[in-house]
Amino acid sequence: MIDDKSVLAIVPARGGSKGLPGKNKRLLCGKPLVAWPIEAALGAACVDKVLCTTDDPEIRDIALENGAQAPFLRPAYLASDSASSIGAILHAVDHLADQGEHYDYVVVLEPTSPLTTSADVDAALKTLYSRRADADSIVGISRVESTHPEYDVRLGIDGRISPYMAPDFKSLKRRQEIETLHFLEGSLYITSTQALRAEGGFYHARTLGYVVPRWKSIEIDELVDFLFVETLLGNLDQLAALDAAANHS
Repeated sequence: MIDDKSVLAIVPARGGSKGLPGKNKRLLCGKPLVAWPIEAALGAACVDKVLCTTDDPEIRDIALENGAQAPFLRPAYLASDSASSIGAILHAVDHLADQGEHYDYVVVLEPTSPLTTSADVDAALKTLYSRRADADSIVGISRVESTHPEYDVRLGIDGRISPYMAPDFKSLKRRQEIETLHFLEGSLYITSTQALRAEGGFYHARTLGYVVPRWKSIEIDELVDFLFVETLLGNLDQLAALDAAANHS
């Protein structure tokens, strides 16, 4: 609850995964991947209920063991590779509404972003609520650094490269001169339920950005991502110190 507004957290976790089979059940530092966002949601002071939507009975069991509710198995048409994630979210919201449960805000935390914390959820939700007069949604974003488009190149059919944004290589901007950009990442999505239904998604003209450090923006899609996140989780003290230094610079 935030003020008098109720908050539902949804953790979507399909059984299928092409990039890393069994990903959502795979142990990350001794804990199934799907358990990480459930823990973050349960620890958030503003969240009233945590629900896992899945088509996989094993994932449902894991979710229940870790404190989430999983009152249904997601229909197959909402669990295919081509199925809309928003469709699965609205299906969960509608299922609860049919049971007489209505929520003012919906938080979505995906297992592929296990570095999101309870503090992130509360901070983002409080930011959105404080801006409710001019914003309905807030999503995770992170600063573009090494992959800034100023340094992208085109590869010609003859194998030679040319700058994408500059007339020639001598005209490339220094890093101090480039525009600060951010990219959409998957650490969290929060919206008013009304806007979710009206917009059919989280991205629209009344969407805020919740800035996360680059290391928190890592999404697990392949084995290399999984191994990378394991390393990050083993060095959280150093990362916290790095963030603290950046915030005071």
